[in-house]
Amino acid sequence: MTDSPLHAPVTDASHPAPPQTLVRSPLSDGEWHRLHPLTPLLRGGLFLVVVIGIIIANLRDRLVYLFLPMFAPDIPADELEEWEGAGDPIDFIVANNLYLAAGVAVLVVLIALVVIFYLSWRFHTFRITGDDVEVRSGILFRTQRRAPLDRVQGVNLTRPMLARLLGMAKLEVVGAGTDGNVKLEYLSTTNAEAVRADILRLASGRRLADAGARADGASRSRAGALSETVSRGITGLIEGDEAPVEVPESVVGIPVLRLIVSHVISPSTVFLVLGIAAIATGAALGSPWVLFAMVPAVIGFVAYWIRSVIRSLRYSIAPTPDGVRITFGLLTTITEIVPPGRVHAVEITQSILWRAFGWWTIRINRLTGRSASDNSTDQFTTVLPVGTIADVERVLRLLLPAVPGEEWSLIVRQGMLGPEPDDTFTNTPRRAWFLRPLSWRRNGFRLTPDALLLRRGVVWRKLAVVPLARMQSIALHQGPIDRLTGVVSARAHTVAGPVYSYVGAVDRDAGLALFADAAAGAVHASSVDRSHRWAEEPA
Repeated sequence: MTDSPLHAPVTDASHPAPPQTLVRSPLSDGEWHRLHPLTPLLRGGLFLVVVIGIIIANLRDRLVYLFLPMFAPDIPADELEEWEGAGDPIDFIVANNLYLAAGVAVLVVLIALVVIFYLSWRFHTFRITGDDVEVRSGILFRTQRRAPLDRVQGVNLTRPMLARLLGMAKLEVVGAGTDGNVKLEYLSTTNAEAVRADILRLASGRRLADAGARADGASRSRAGALSETVSRGITGLIEGDEAPVEVPESVVGIPVLRLIVSHVISPSTVFLVLGIAAIATGAALGSPWVLFAMVPAVIGFVAYWIRSVIRSLRYSIAPTPDGVRITFGLLTTITEIVPPGRVHAVEITQSILWRAFGWWTIRINRLTGRSASDNSTDQFTTVLPVGTIADVERVLRLLLPAVPGEEWSLIVRQGMLGPEPDDTFTNTPRRAWFLRPLSWRRNGFRLTPDALLLRRGVVWRKLAVVPLARMQSIALHQGPIDRLTGVVSARAHTVAGPVYSYVGAVDRDAGLALFADAAAGAVHASSVDRSHRWAEEPA
């Protein structure tokens, strides 16, 4: 196995290397800390501002007529009588001269909201220990969530546009279960980067030393901790936009023109254009209402198309000591770090429309910690929106560092572009060609000591790579027609995701051999896998 920057070198057990001790940030000292003081503004204050704006917009003319009559437009008498006879609260306040009482009521409501926002921030605390990340929240109903560090699947850093202007970011620790993520929203960008680095270092098995001993040897008081939190928040607000952080150089660059063209000639865009043309033709022949029925769908698709293009801008992928760093997004920037061993399956895909350009896309199966109804899961499973063969190989080397160097030429030549005359894949036998009339020469599998490769498709070329250490199980299926032709279908089971690791119509005896060898290889690979604590020295 070749050395990889994503893994610490393994040393001899008889001469262990000295433990790696790094300095921890002040927010990772095992004590309870509070979030950025402006967190209530970003989480709930904006909603209040929107509600007030809607109320003012609806009552604009009436407010101008009552308080600035010299600027009010001429209102017809019948409309004025309708206003005065409507019996709404504003007429009641004006008729009974209750301006002071109304002002006091509005002030009380605002004070109550400010108190609620303050209490929600006051009772929302977090701490980072050597074993897990904990978050406590709630005023009346308390909630406590905990993410064990040895089960962390990744750490995401999200910077919405307004938060970026204020120098703030949202940190999300990806857990192993459904809806198991722990969120720290919001921290200053500098603190969020430092906390993320500490979480990944602790999850890797390394130890962190205190930044400095306290003068009196005692823990800080609550008042001191609160003062420090507010001070950090004010400093971040004064500094404004996010402070520059050290960003590793991306191994892949996607030109904007390539990104736009790849979306224009994507299969979904072509099918939409054909559908609109067919509907427009039908509407012109006597059913014009059909065209209007498609307008919402067209608007929705255009919005999705623009959003997907903007989301893929500023894309970068680079290796770090604690995993693969992936950044994307123009308005809302998302930076995620996927630690080693957290990729359960990889799929390289090429549609026939991209073949002339030599473009491919890469998607992965991984635990995102999100619920099944979350629509943002897809953005965390597409690791290369569009790229050339060279781009694909560079990304695969980051995602699958355990694959030996001599295997990459076979994966590219035979797995992606194959078959070749000296093909090493086990393909569909000639007797079963009618089950895969277009792709039977390409349809097949290849098992290596580290991964299972499943190749299929001609119109849509697909190559699925399943690391044996992450494979949950393998299954063979055989229907009545398969029994007549002596073939089976094989599927490798992994965590849920966009990658469908399946191949059909392979020889029965070859399938049985694959079943036994893949099961044995998965047991061996999982027994020697150390990716849950990737920097921890072996015993």
